[in-house]
Amino acid sequence: MARRARTWFPGAKYHITSRGIRKQPLFYDDPDRRKYLGMLLETKERYSFNIHAYCLMSNHIHLQLETTKIPPGPIIKYLHSKYARYFNLKYDFSGHVFEKRYFHDIIDSPEHELDLSRYIHRNPLSAGMVESLETYPWSSYRAYMLNEHNPLVTKEQILSYFPEPMREHYLEFLMQKENYGSKEMERLYGLECL
Repeated sequence: MARRARTWFPGAKYHITSRGIRKQPLFYDDPDRRKYLGMLLETKERYSFNIHAYCLMSNHIHLQLETTKIPPGPIIKYLHSKYARYFNLKYDFSGHVFEKRYFHDIIDSPEHELDLSRYIHRNPLSAGMVESLETYPWSSYRAYMLNEHNPLVTKEQILSYFPEPMREHYLEFLMQKENYGSKEMERLYGLECL
């Protein structure tokens, strides 16, 4: 049976998620996370897209991605094939690293875009991995809130929804728990925060 075509148009924005096969970890250590982010930057330079938010959890990833000229399929295929080769070689594994095809949800409104950004950035906090988001280095949160240089992230779109001082207003928004809640997101995407 043929796969259903995915919706795409130039400028389409997505929530991309992908999980380790059998819910296994995708990252065993910080070098693995650095390698994935380095490969993500290489992929971004190759295919030209924007990342508005991201978060690496232990067994899954979240990308808030805006396409330009290429649909997300070739982008994620290139990135995850490259990472799977690295991962299998490093740990002397074979076979699939990622479970199924990646999941994507098209972002269809500014509200959806903002709720998703909040959900992605709050993921480590919601999962009980950290008590403060500033201490989690594997998301785009620090680029937004601490103004750390991060060549992966395009912050202007998300911050443009807030009045000056934009970062402070975005932080207030992030700290509100009344969003398209994490339980609903987990149900939608089949992800447990591990």
